[in-house]
Amino acid sequence: MENKRRKNHENLEVVQEGFANGVAPGFPLSDKEKQKMIKKATAAYARFLEALKCDWQNDPNSMETPHRVAKAYVNDLWAGRYTAMSPITSFPSDGYDGVIIERNIPLTSMCSHHHQTIGGVVHIGYIAGTEGQVIGLSKLNRIVQYYSKRPQVQERLTNQIGQELKNILNTEDVAVIIDAKHLCVSSRGIKDESSATVTSFYSGAFNSPAKVAEFNNYIKQ
Repeated sequence: MENKRRKNHENLEVVQEGFANGVAPGFPLSDKEKQKMIKKATAAYARFLEALKCDWQNDPNSMETPHRVAKAYVNDLWAGRYTAMSPITSFPSDGYDGVIIERNIPLTSMCSHHHQTIGGVVHIGYIAGTEGQVIGLSKLNRIVQYYSKRPQVQERLTNQIGQELKNILNTEDVAVIIDAKHLCVSSRGIKDESSATVTSFYSGAFNSPAKVAEFNNYIKQ
């Protein structure tokens, strides 16, 4: 069985184009378009700091802050809105039909409400599809990173990762759990530093209590 390269992103975005947790209009953006956006964002963030009565131009620690922030948003924090993920290569499973699990994938995202950090881990499980395909473990990290690098709602992020895996692997048998803390909860409002949010996506065989129990048992070890 030959290796296959799957196209990503097509029919997977469930958020209207231009919305914070969707892709930007004209996605994917060229390097020239990104540089133009960084320039505009730099000027806009400078005005934002001035509105907060911050004398950034005369503060040696803040003189470059508008440009730093704009560049960080475009190239890192919100990169999933502007830069396409390269196609994922899948490989023959050589007859393996058991559960494949990668647990504790690091997650750093940003809440779309207050633009504060969401930090935690992602656990992913799947069963090789009807064509017996698997993907490299690092590709699971890549999928998580792609969808997390934009302002997010944790529930939607969980679904986006699950749907992407179903598409790439051509299987319904996918499970995703995100366990994360939200800085907007710990640093503002209720200021609760101990709670965490857990969301799940179960599809296909993982809708059965036995498979859910097996998956949960492995990720807790």
